[in-house]
Amino acid sequence: MARVGIALLAAGSSERLGSPKQLVQFEDKSLLRRAAETALESCCSPMVVVLGANQEACVAELAGLEIQIASNSDWQSGMGSSVRSGLEALLAADELAAVVFMVCDQLLVTPQILDSLVNTFEAGDHPIVASEYEGEVGVPALFALSLFPELLALKGPEGARKVIQRHRDESAIVPFPGGMVDIDTPEDLAKIVGLFARNSRQDEQDE
Repeated sequence: MARVGIALLAAGSSERLGSPKQLVQFEDKSLLRRAAETALESCCSPMVVVLGANQEACVAELAGLEIQIASNSDWQSGMGSSVRSGLEALLAADELAAVVFMVCDQLLVTPQILDSLVNTFEAGDHPIVASEYEGEVGVPALFALSLFPELLALKGPEGARKVIQRHRDESAIVPFPGGMVDIDTPEDLAKIVGLFARNSRQDEQDE
């Protein structure tokens, strides 16, 4: 199996939400810890978590997990700096065939979805394997070694999606129906909490 690292990008300040997104509690765990545990259950290794804003509190949320922290002091410049920080940390730790980038607020990401990115990469000849949801293509997404220079060259608000768009015709796609479920605003959070509560009540009635 190819050696595929994974970087969890969690350095932002969550201005639209009004509080640190990473620390939002959902079903007794922070979004950050939920995402990190999901990544650790996948076939991807090693794992790096990129932190920036509210780093001390975020580090506490990750206590006991077998991960490496990459501190992005330039997090305010945009997503590009986090992509670079994550990839540089992974490359310092191991020789990799590819890397997967993910974020902490896509609540429906599972280890199986992450594994499907790797399996699709190994089965074909695509430099990118991206997730697709509601007509959009994005993270979690896998990038082969050949694209590492482009990822390291990202600047400002440009994130991994920019590289996907540049190589869209060469990319493989993995369906991720729940990929649009994320948290950017208080309204998003309230909507998702309500949705999960309704689903939980429905499950109890079906038992």
